[in-house]
Amino acid sequence: MMKNTIYSLTLLLSVGASAFASTITVNVENIKTNDGQIGCAIFDVEDGFPMLARQENQQWLDAETNGITCIFDGLEKGEYAISVNHDVNGNKKTDTNLFGIPKEAWGVSNNVRPAMRAPNFNEAKFTVEDDTVISITLD
Repeated sequence: MMKNTIYSLTLLLSVGASAFASTITVNVENIKTNDGQIGCAIFDVEDGFPMLARQENQQWLDAETNGITCIFDGLEKGEYAISVNHDVNGNKKTDTNLFGIPKEAWGVSNNVRPAMRAPNFNEAKFTVEDDTVISITLD
């Protein structure tokens, strides 16, 4: 009897916890070539945004000119920002020139593109209450 009660409570808690989990679907558009990979990174704090994501917060998919979709699931409600880059040469980062200007295509949530600096977390963040779909255009 006690074993069934514990099992039932565990099942109830796991179902209840998943009911609060959300999914962010990121549609990446304007991919110019099928070469390389598209890296998607999710941030829930400004630390490291947009280019220094922890490995566990990234995913890499083969580039496709018709677009790719990154999916982040099991997320709590809150504020998030997404950065995306097209890693053509396979070094798993956005290459920049001497002045720090990206040489590979990139984008962030809200499609923020400041003229003379990298976008910051506050400009790119969005609120997740339920499952969310966003589109990011590479440039």
